[in-house]
Amino acid sequence: MLTISKHSTTNDIENEYSKLTSIDHRKKYAQFFTPFTIADLMSKWLIGNNELETVLDPAFGLGVFSRSLLNLNENINIKGFEIDESIFLKAQCIFKDNNNVSIQLQDYMYNDWDNKYDGIICNPPYFKFHDYDNKNILKELEYRTSFKLNGFTNLYTLFLLKSIYQLNKNGRAAYLIPSEFLNSDYGKLVKSYLIKSKTLRHIIVINFEKNVFDDALTTASILLCANDNKSDSVQFSNVSNLNDFDSIEQIIENYPNYLTKDQTVEFKNLNPDIKWRAYYQKQNALKYKNLVPFTYYGKVVRGIATGANEYFVFSPSKAKNNGITNDYLLPCICKAIDVQESFFTDSDFDGLRENDKSIYLLNAINPDENVQKYLIEGEKQEVNKKFLTSNRTPWYSIENRPPSPIWVSVFNRNGLRFIRNEAGISNLTTFHCIYINKFSISKTDLLFAYLLTDVSKEIFDDNRREYGSGLQKFEPNDINKSKILNLECLSSENEEKILEYYYLYRQTVLNGSPDENFVNEINQIFIENYT
Repeated sequence: MLTISKHSTTNDIENEYSKLTSIDHRKKYAQFFTPFTIADLMSKWLIGNNELETVLDPAFGLGVFSRSLLNLNENINIKGFEIDESIFLKAQCIFKDNNNVSIQLQDYMYNDWDNKYDGIICNPPYFKFHDYDNKNILKELEYRTSFKLNGFTNLYTLFLLKSIYQLNKNGRAAYLIPSEFLNSDYGKLVKSYLIKSKTLRHIIVINFEKNVFDDALTTASILLCANDNKSDSVQFSNVSNLNDFDSIEQIIENYPNYLTKDQTVEFKNLNPDIKWRAYYQKQNALKYKNLVPFTYYGKVVRGIATGANEYFVFSPSKAKNNGITNDYLLPCICKAIDVQESFFTDSDFDGLRENDKSIYLLNAINPDENVQKYLIEGEKQEVNKKFLTSNRTPWYSIENRPPSPIWVSVFNRNGLRFIRNEAGISNLTTFHCIYINKFSISKTDLLFAYLLTDVSKEIFDDNRREYGSGLQKFEPNDINKSKILNLECLSSENEEKILEYYYLYRQTVLNGSPDENFVNEINQIFIENYT
């Protein structure tokens, strides 16, 4: 039964709380509040269940979902879970006059497993997997669902899977979560469970120009689920602004009938092993012919991870102060900002050294007296007890990563950035390493010329991971699994033209005045030959 609005329909409550609460406290509890417009859309999905009597909110916060739901139906009973006592007390005050709302000061993941609900609605906490102890949670979830999960599975997806397990027959769930699991390695098992349960109905990928959560560097998606056997397909939608939610409301109102079959995939055709971007976003690679896997030419691995950069990384002055000679220092790029152009030369490295940049990595093989003193000081600081160092023998040894001929950026906002490592030095995880296959070494310059083009970046873009505000990330396997144009299909004449433009471009870069027209000419050759 619809009623006149009695509860706040804005985020004034959350905004006031945010002003009075430190960002550190909010980050500790992963408190990123749901915009009311989104909460209302999710509530309408639950309200569409005519049997809706009981609702669960596993991460209650200040009750934005309860306010929306009660405005739509004041007769439902809502149970919430909250772990932050401060926000729990404030929420109790907000709903003190409403007997239909019950809030528990408990961790949802360790409680309430035996109860089922007609509706579950949630914006779960977003933590990196290493920021919480997930072993017991995984153990409980696997016991209940008989479904094995990866230890890297993020907490927000564990919330989702538990909630699906707790749905009554005909029950519905609405979850607002980061969309990264759709295109990540750990998300494969989560997607497998969603397919197996056959409860997933709709994935709404939010591509706002601004973050949905002002303080969270993350993308967002809304998952609508139903335990009703009324559909054998999942529909994907993209929204770029609040006005697009009108079309989502129409979809909700017409469920289980589809207004369109666009971006609708049957469960039997959903593949959990691929990035699900393929289902809701046009794939750039489809524009091109003669594609091969990137691993046809080379392999991408991450850079050197020290586990304690402040300790292991040296500038010339730090080395001098500690009496560490060059025999124990490995030339190494430690910060992306220290590489400005597409070619990194000996001269560039010399410039960094003259400016006392952090460009060396401690390489303590057969340490002399001064290195031994520095290692003893490291043990006093318990550097040897950090996660990575404690798993190395000896703890101060560095990973075996020979210098790679090409580096590629990890994070970016304007497409992948490739650097030709002409100086032949090592790099930390600020870049990934590209090692060329033996039979392709003679084609390294041709390959790098291709990597500089918009065509290559456009194809790689199919495998990107998004983290909000335009920030993109590529893990090594995101590139390894990407497609690349088969350079062997080029005629010798076109190959010569590309290399001619490439060397001219390189010279303009070394002269300090990069002329992108040469790269554009290379790009045009690939377009003419591969589209």
